[in-house]
Parts: sequence; C-alpha cells; structure tokens
Amino acid sequence: MERRPIGLVFPGQGTQRQAMGAPWRDTPSWSVTEEISEATGEDIADLLLNATTEHLRRTDLAQLSVFSVAMIAHAEAVRRGALDGPVVACAGHSLGEYAALTAAGAFTLPAAAALVAARGRAMREASGAREGTMGVLVAAPLDSVEHLVDSVREDGADVWVANVNAPGQTVVSGSPEGVARVADQAPSIGAKFIRLQVGGAFHSPYMAPAAETLAAALKDTAAAPRHLPVVANVDARPYDGGGWTELGTRQLTSPVLWEQSVRTLTGALGCGRLVELGPGRTLAGLIRRIEPGVEVVSVDGPAALD
Repeated sequence: MERRPIGLVFPGQGTQRQAMGAPWRDTPSWSVTEEISEATGEDIADLLLNATTEHLRRTDLAQLSVFSVAMIAHAEAVRRGALDGPVVACAGHSLGEYAALTAAGAFTLPAAAALVAARGRAMREASGAREGTMGVLVAAPLDSVEHLVDSVREDGADVWVANVNAPGQTVVSGSPEGVARVADQAPSIGAKFIRLQVGGAFHSPYMAPAAETLAAALKDTAAAPRHLPVVANVDARPYDGGGWTELGTRQLTSPVLWEQSVRTLTGALGCGRLVELGPGRTLAGLIRRIEPGVEVVSVDGPAALD
C-alpha cells in the first residue's frame, strides 16, 4: 500500500484547556517543557498541569501553553515513528504557525518558544492599550460576511474579517461596538453569531503595535535558509526558506486564510493525509468541512499514537 504524503497542522489560541499536559506527562517527550521553560522563563510544566481555565485565558500564557503541547505531541510522534508516510509540508492556524515552522526546521525549539513568548506579550499589551473583541459568523458565505463588515465599517465602527476558517465559518475582529453591530445584523445574511472569549481584536489593525514589537524579535532570530514548506496564513502560499520576518509581522494584522491554506496542502503540495498535533480537534473539524475527501487524524494525546 502506498504511503500517502503527510501534512502536519498545528492549532492556535483558543484550544487551550486546564490540565491539557496531563496525558503527556509520563512520555519521554515531556522533557520539551524544560527546554521551553528555559527559553521563556515560564514554568511550562506547571502551566500545562495546574493553571486554571481563567489563568489560561491570558493571551501570552494561552499561546505558550498551546505551542508547548503541540511541540510535545510532535516530538513524541517523531520519537515513536508514528507518522506513517513522508511529511512534505506544515501549516499552523495563527499561533500554530510557530509550531509549524519549528516542525519544518525553520526555527529551533528554543528560538520559536522565545518568539511565541514575545508575540503573546506584545499582543496582550496591544489589547490592553485598545479594547477589542472577536466573534464567529456561522452558515453565511464569505462574500456576504465581507459585505456586512464593509458596510459596518463605512458607518464608522471598526471591524474586519480576521479568519476565513472554512466554508460557512468566518471570524470578525474589531472594537466592541463594531463586532456588536455585526452580531446584530448577522441574521440579515442568514448567519448565527458566536462571541469568542478572547482578550483583544487579533488579526486586525488593532494589533499594529504588537506587529512592530514582533518584527524586531523576528529580525533578531536566526532561521534556517531552507526548510520543509510551510503554508503561510497571510497568503496561503508555501514558503521553504526566508521571508518569515515579513510574513510573521503581517500575520498579526491580516486575516488567517485557513480554508485556502488547507486547499494548498491538499492541492499544490499533494498531502493525502493531514495530521493535527496539539490540544483538541478543532482543525480536524474545519478540514473535514474544507476537504471532506482527505484523511485527517488528531493527535491530542499519546493514546492517538498507539
């Protein structure tokens, strides 16, 4: 039987949950927590085992915790030889892009962990300086959502499309007033609105100060000149060396083109199987809506590797 090319995908902020490190604690790859702790100055083991749900809502800690679990899952999958086929590409949703870049060999684990810590802090500071929020529109086509968002913005309220996740699932981001107006008008385009429990207006112009801080950190971080292709959030195109300072900076203020990224993985890059590594199964759900014919597996605990 032919071994199908594999694409590795990594989830982003919002997938964190209390004690999500517990299933991994007794695996050899738990040592990844020590390496990330050393690089970031945070007690990662304590964060993954003992942090409360409320504590994990903090942007910087949420991002570090999700990144850490993704890296443990990846390390254990590689250690066990559980990836049954050649890995040909990686992609990550928002924060998950840093796990993808690490798995692809673009950044070392300590370098990527330091970037994730810097990114989380910068986004938290930007959110503190300018209040923002986000919400999901379900069941409406993208063009209808874009038209609604444009009309609300033309009326003077700040709101933008932040994530194009899957057919019928689009996230908006902006001021509380702008997002509330979109929520009020969602029924007019046949959409259901779900407010997200996030600390700011991510992937919108409100993150410009964070992007400036992150650009400096990315510029100072050594990246491999060549690596496995990583599909970028900002344009859904694969990159296999260079350009990540600009791509990572733009990502904070641009929409995450996840639907298109999955199509790049399964189309141009030829991935016949996608493996989600990290907490939860959010990406697997989105992928099944984007490409129902592709096989997708979620590795959210060691049992999934047996």
